[in-house]
Amino acid sequence: MTSDYVDFDVLLSAAGEMGTYQFYIAFALFPFYTFVVFVYFNQIFLTEVSPNHWCWVPELENLTQIERRNLVAPPDSSRFGYSRCETYDIDWNAGREQWNSSLRRIPCQHGWEFNRSEIPYATITSDLGWVCDKDSYPATAQAIYFVGSIIGSLIIGFWADRYGRLSAAMISTLMGGIFGALTVFSTNIYNFSIYRMFTGAAYDSCRIMAYLISLEFIVPKYRSAVSNVTFGVFYCLALVAMPWITLACDHWKTTALVTSLPLLLVVFAPLFLPESPKWLLSKGRVDDAVKKALRVADVNKKVIPQDLIEKFKSTASHCEEAKGVSILEVLKRPYLRSVFLIICLQYTLVAVTFDAMFRTINLLDYDFFISFTIISATELPSSLVIGFIMDVFGRRVLLFILLVLTTIFGVMTTCFSGWQSVACAVSMRFVVNMAYNISIQWVPEILPAAVRASGVNIAHICSSIGMIVSPYIVYSEIYYPSLPLLILSALSLIAASTALFLPETANKVMPQTFDDAEQQAKEHKIWEFSCNLQRTVSKDLKT
Repeated sequence: MTSDYVDFDVLLSAAGEMGTYQFYIAFALFPFYTFVVFVYFNQIFLTEVSPNHWCWVPELENLTQIERRNLVAPPDSSRFGYSRCETYDIDWNAGREQWNSSLRRIPCQHGWEFNRSEIPYATITSDLGWVCDKDSYPATAQAIYFVGSIIGSLIIGFWADRYGRLSAAMISTLMGGIFGALTVFSTNIYNFSIYRMFTGAAYDSCRIMAYLISLEFIVPKYRSAVSNVTFGVFYCLALVAMPWITLACDHWKTTALVTSLPLLLVVFAPLFLPESPKWLLSKGRVDDAVKKALRVADVNKKVIPQDLIEKFKSTASHCEEAKGVSILEVLKRPYLRSVFLIICLQYTLVAVTFDAMFRTINLLDYDFFISFTIISATELPSSLVIGFIMDVFGRRVLLFILLVLTTIFGVMTTCFSGWQSVACAVSMRFVVNMAYNISIQWVPEILPAAVRASGVNIAHICSSIGMIVSPYIVYSEIYYPSLPLLILSALSLIAASTALFLPETANKVMPQTFDDAEQQAKEHKIWEFSCNLQRTVSKDLKT
């Protein structure tokens, strides 16, 4: 590479590597991280219900809850000790001496009564009776949500590479807000699933697009630290608040509105979030990209030398023409194709583990809301840790170690109960959080700018396809209580092995062209170990 080669990252360094503008762009991500938590996690709280339920008999409403349960729920060999779906075929209006005259059992006739000490508010599951023969409905609705995510990612990815990342972030977020609010009109599994499918179209494009924009205003040596710290702080705050927002709302319809209507504020995003400079470059809008760099310099009180700007324009003019280029170009490059397919598989496995881990909280035999809060709180320390060690030890070996630890803690969680199982689950969540953060950042780092958004969305589509089965992994606990965590442990181990086949991108400039990306993939060595205590940035990518 000659001294005349000046890419946007070089221009950005001259504009101020870590100044006021970078802090500003980091804080601009706060609403998007909050929005994705609302879009992604609110369905858990809309459908969660206590597994401790029994037939509701209106004739016994004057008795205490314990008395009602003891009378109407026949004993059985389940872990609850009583039947949750059957009662006695008895005339409950008759005298008590006749209540035990028949041992014939029948399905619940008037719905169910739930232990409100565990989930103290009405959910759509308790309102519509999605238990017993309908207990798969919440899992099915969640799976359909991820189908919507696949459709949304295809559309939003196409839009982002042609019309810009900012507008794509706005459209996806608006969809999440509108259809999330419409969820309150659900009266059955069919319209609920339709509303959730369109809400799912916003996941996780409403975050990824803003995330991609922010990455491009941060030089490589600070990219891991800034992106992971902001993710950890903002995502963690929203996630920890989520169960308590739900408890304050005290009804699933109120929760749906409170976690959906704020997303409509995204219409003001152009006032504080810029367009992606590398998307501008991929469309040949070099002057507009220069304006973005000059804006950074102005806020950071720096001056970019004019000769550097001219060299940048010259470099940009010699880069491959990106207009009309699609993600299919990746498949024409043998090394890049292999790397892209592997990282899609790895991202899918990590995402399924990340998602299903939250959905297994109700299996921990501990307070649901406290468990959710504690496990959510691991987002911040895990993001802080990974943000500062990712560029030191590299992505590959670090991800491998983290996923092996995920497997170990997952198996250990099944061996204990009570607070011991929660401690193991928290440890599992801590390491899988770090693994997920690496996976999120790794995908855009291997792709050229022209197809970075669509490539990230393809990886997201693959993960969404995988996450369709995530609710059913959790549902498998009806066959064996420890089965979900054992499945997740196995998936983590498979994901760990894929990390060794991916190129190390720590401290390297993100590829601008397809040639850059192909060279990066070609130079990968499977047993290469990256340990860079100096955090220097490699600039060995060719023009």
